[in-house]
Amino acid sequence: MSVLDIDRAGAVTTLTINRPEAYNALNTEVLHALRDAAAEAAADPSVRAVVLTGSGDKAFSAGADLKELAGMGPDRARDVMTSGQQIFRTLETAPVPVIAAVNGLALGGGFELILASTFPVLSTKAALGLPESGLGLIPGYGGTQRLPRAVGQRVATHLMLTGTRLDADRAYELGLTPIPPVSPDVLLSTAREIAEKIADQGPQAVRAILHSLELGRDAPLDAGLAVETGLAALAISGDESTEGINAFLERRPAKFADLEAAR
Repeated sequence: MSVLDIDRAGAVTTLTINRPEAYNALNTEVLHALRDAAAEAAADPSVRAVVLTGSGDKAFSAGADLKELAGMGPDRARDVMTSGQQIFRTLETAPVPVIAAVNGLALGGGFELILASTFPVLSTKAALGLPESGLGLIPGYGGTQRLPRAVGQRVATHLMLTGTRLDADRAYELGLTPIPPVSPDVLLSTAREIAEKIADQGPQAVRAILHSLELGRDAPLDAGLAVETGLAALAISGDESTEGINAFLERRPAKFADLEAAR
């Protein structure tokens, strides 16, 4: 049985972590499967969005597999953390959006995986947290860096030092998701609907927006504006914008070519 199910429907690929008996914990096999699937989606010009979820209704992912971590020496642990961070960074910088559909517990590495996604859609039963301090550990897949950027230093510090869990409503209030929490029975369909809406946009424009956001994330404003200017100029002068503008003026849906055809 595969630890990561891959389903393709049109321009949207859905990745489902498939370890329900272990609350979809992120062991080495899962992390490597995520790495390979993300690379494959990024390299396929016909993929325009990815939805990432967990199997079952109990957990998106309960985090790193503690059975693997127990007893590791510092050198081995450093290698594991570095590898995990690189995989999460690959997801974070993917040229297509990665939408996390969060269907239950998202703790530790599971929450960090959400933080590395483009944005999540949360079930009303979702529960998010970084409980590592209660285990004598600290977040190791980017949590100490991404959570403060997402919710502010003081809130992030409180969450990590106390191990407090966020329910879906509080996560929405804090801006961790742009979508109000949805019923579990429509979670996946809602995430896919959003992914399909993104897939209908200009694929080059979507990739350029993600690229501009990534390059400007921690850059001074002037440097970020320079990046935006260059990418916007390329978009304005491209065939994709010609189709988009003509479709708008003609009051019809735009028919954007896929990236392979546009090359």
